[in-house]
Amino acid sequence: MALRLALRHATGFSLEVDVRLPGQGVSAIFGPSGCGKTTLLRCVAGLTRPAAGHVAVGGQVWQDDAAGVWRPTHARPLGMVFQEASLFPHLTVHQNLDFGRRRVPAAERRVSLEQAIELLGIGHLLARRPAGLSGGERQRVAIARALATSPRLLLMDEPLASLDAARKAELLPWFERLARELRIPVLYVTHALDEVARLADHLLLLDGGRVRAQGPAHALLGQLDIARTHGDAAGALIDGHVGAVDGTHHLLQLDFAGGTLLCVPPPGSAPRALGQPLRVRVLARDVSLALSPAHDSSILNVLPATVQDLADDGPAQLLVALDLAGTRLLARVTRKSVAQLGLRPGQRVFAQIKGVAVLD
Repeated sequence: MALRLALRHATGFSLEVDVRLPGQGVSAIFGPSGCGKTTLLRCVAGLTRPAAGHVAVGGQVWQDDAAGVWRPTHARPLGMVFQEASLFPHLTVHQNLDFGRRRVPAAERRVSLEQAIELLGIGHLLARRPAGLSGGERQRVAIARALATSPRLLLMDEPLASLDAARKAELLPWFERLARELRIPVLYVTHALDEVARLADHLLLLDGGRVRAQGPAHALLGQLDIARTHGDAAGALIDGHVGAVDGTHHLLQLDFAGGTLLCVPPPGSAPRALGQPLRVRVLARDVSLALSPAHDSSILNVLPATVQDLADDGPAQLLVALDLAGTRLLARVTRKSVAQLGLRPGQRVFAQIKGVAVLD
């Protein structure tokens, strides 16, 4: 059930997008402020009518200018979540959810109110009004209300941007559960790289209203030309599963195609079960390289790797792309280190990663 988006729009800002996106999982639309992310989302929703376009979701055509097809927003089976929750202040949480449910004829309901409530963990909030909720709770209710409309597509426009770091950390696990347990495709607009790393299955990079690149998130974030634009946040994603839980030392072991990583779970994160899928993010600044493995170091993770490529990253340093048996890793090192180690493509090295530097 792929998404087909071919849109051209120009009203002081020019947007030209022609892509096919996966029909499941989270497709993050990422780029700097003013690159066209929200405009693209509004065109998909029908809130902005582009000069020309074709929008199809799972074979259902919402817009096709060539065939004279145009579905207004209210006729598009979608759910939307914005920066602000925009709940009805005079209604309780349950009444807000029921308002969303009643928008959909009974025969077309695919997500029950009970399922939305359980999925977002808001059963204890049902009798409250929005004024009595925290920012994170309001967003969870807003997502549940969007799900109650049984959408074929869920659109999220920077839903965490208005929250502080603590509320954002509180909400991210619920977003992960939503992406994992629902089969509804999500278009997720953000300019925050940590949200992309945590949530995205697919990544669409926009720059100046044009598509710069698209593909699996782990593949794009590991590309040197893209990583160079992320500054200190440049890094790679590693997907695997929980291979062991060290309760004594409070560590998780991630098993992946290129080996194992020991990492420290973030404070307050939910317990992990053996075999559970796990994604970690390793920043390039936290990876050092050696020609032989150290055996008397505090660094927990020492992995054999092969240098794939090197790219300039400022006057004093370079980014090094590494292959760990098919898994991409990035390291940021100084030019002096490159010269001392004689780093070059094809060379065997050891990547050293501190356990506290692996971000779950």
